[in-house]
Amino acid sequence: MNTPLETAVLGGGCFWCTEAVFQEVQGVTEVQSGYSGGTVANPTYEQVCTGRTGHAEVVRLRFDPSVISYNDILEIFFSIHDPTSLNRQGDDVGTQYRSAIFCNGKEQKSAALECISSLEKSGKYAKPIVTQVEDLREFYPSERYHWNYFRQNSSKPYCKLVISPKLEKFRKQNATVLRR
Repeated sequence: MNTPLETAVLGGGCFWCTEAVFQEVQGVTEVQSGYSGGTVANPTYEQVCTGRTGHAEVVRLRFDPSVISYNDILEIFFSIHDPTSLNRQGDDVGTQYRSAIFCNGKEQKSAALECISSLEKSGKYAKPIVTQVEDLREFYPSERYHWNYFRQNSSKPYCKLVISPKLEKFRKQNATVLRR
């Protein structure tokens, strides 16, 4: 019997970075960059970049919960970005780069809040976690040229300077969850 796939929508800064990491995770069957959490229907990248639409750059993951749990997805998510940095990740600044979890139902929301509470109690971060936890209202896929961005543009400066080091660090720290 096949386990039905589940969906997670996460914003951890630039969606190119988040996409590159989750494309390497066992049990994640699809990673789609896009926008969520805003007030404009079908926003463009240019509109989102202004910071006036309210959207965050996000990835929508389809995953097999018999291979990887939602909690494991959240652990990876928190390990690959700074959840204590308000509206920025590194040099990427603006509300579109905020840390956010867009939940599909009460179970995901409860798991996300529990994960954040556990991380705060652990003392892992010196500053408070500012990750927003919201109900998923809409997900808008990004423009096609963002899809598989790192895989198609790994020689570009942003990819070399920002994504490659993040991906290498992730690979070293998470060898057990990587696709074989």
